[in-house]
Amino acid sequence: METSQDSGLSAPDINVLRRLAGVLIPPDAALAMPGADDPEILADLLATLGRDRARVRAALAALRAAGFDAAAPAEAEALALSWMATGGPEAGTLGRVILQCYYRDPRVLRALGQDPRPPFPRGHVLEQGDWSLLDPVRARAPFWRDDRAGAA
Repeated sequence: METSQDSGLSAPDINVLRRLAGVLIPPDAALAMPGADDPEILADLLATLGRDRARVRAALAALRAAGFDAAAPAEAEALALSWMATGGPEAGTLGRVILQCYYRDPRVLRALGQDPRPPFPRGHVLEQGDWSLLDPVRARAPFWRDDRAGAA
């Protein structure tokens, strides 16, 4: 498991993140699906925060300030759902990072009937669509500057 030092988050931040992830996506024993608070999913989340780290840190601080970490389970769930709906860009970022790590976990992909592998080199079959839908785009006049014109 990633430590607070490795992820750039404090131990209280990680505890709030773990609890929020479990509230948003709880485990489902009937479907053999882990919750988003699963140690492997949480470790992936902490390891891949990257450019989202500052917003996630701000989101977790706001949740702590609202008393999320000390709330009883039912109160914590209500608080989390309310805050996710009204927490602005920080809430959106936090929700996105939790979802992206959850849905790239191999156990979750298998449970959804997906092969847990990168899309390349074998690729995925994509059904052909109606290419005529692009005709208005093709017919539109260019709206960019062509730098190749002056290079000749």
